[in-house]
Amino acid sequence: MKEQKIAFVGIGRMGSNMARHLKDKDYQVTAVYDVSADLTKAIADELGAKACDNLADVTAAADVIVTVVSDDQSMYDIFTKEGDNLLAGATGKVFLNCATISPQTHIDLAEKTSAASAEYLEACMASSISQAREGTLYLMIAGAEDCFNKNKEILDEMSINLRYTGDTGSASKVKALVNMVMNINTAGLAEGLGLGQALGLDLAMLQEVFSQTGANSRVLETDAEDMVDRDHECWFSSAHAAKDSGIAQALAKEADLSLPLNDATQAQYAKMIEKGLGELDKSGIAELTFPGRNG
Repeated sequence: MKEQKIAFVGIGRMGSNMARHLKDKDYQVTAVYDVSADLTKAIADELGAKACDNLADVTAAADVIVTVVSDDQSMYDIFTKEGDNLLAGATGKVFLNCATISPQTHIDLAEKTSAASAEYLEACMASSISQAREGTLYLMIAGAEDCFNKNKEILDEMSINLRYTGDTGSASKVKALVNMVMNINTAGLAEGLGLGQALGLDLAMLQEVFSQTGANSRVLETDAEDMVDRDHECWFSSAHAAKDSGIAQALAKEADLSLPLNDATQAQYAKMIEKGLGELDKSGIAELTFPGRNG
């Protein structure tokens, strides 16, 4: 499988570190592309890959194309934009699509990929930058099972755990729920710590009590100190949190289901974008709840 040529479209925080990891493991990373030409050149030079100016060249240079872009429109653009897209000359190619986007977008693009005689897998990530660099992502995979099995080696190399979820669209539904619950927990932690500070409680003591009781959560481990210290270096942006909670909102609407906690959380992250705080880490939601801050 290491004879496969691999290309990346979208080489920001996650994509660039996934590419670095595969390069370290002796995979052939042959081409990269990003909307930022400067970033494309820098990562291409680092990896010894081709810096592509157009998408068709990416497809021509690889057997497997990994896409890590930010939203639905970006995905439609790279697969269907008139004049230049990834499906030009795509016969026999495999697309591993790691973006957190709506399930219907995955379904639409999988159909277009199949019509171009290529294969499409969702490879939704539930991890962060350091896991991308270390090859310890948690990946949820959806699409044709035979395609999953044929490409399992490269997926295993990028991950610590794989979960095959079924037909196209299913992995992105699971990912939307993962991020919905994570975002709700993050907002709840910010409110708990913010209220604790307003009440004059020792926040180190409060965190320790939270960790030993029903208030414990994964975000307590990852975000609590950053909330207190106002250290919001971006690992998962508040803008992405708003987007992902919005995907869950849309799924709930389709299911005719009310999700008031998710609605409130999405509104908080949307407020961060309005205040110009969207590029802070999701822990930055504490800026809306701690006394004396932007809220």
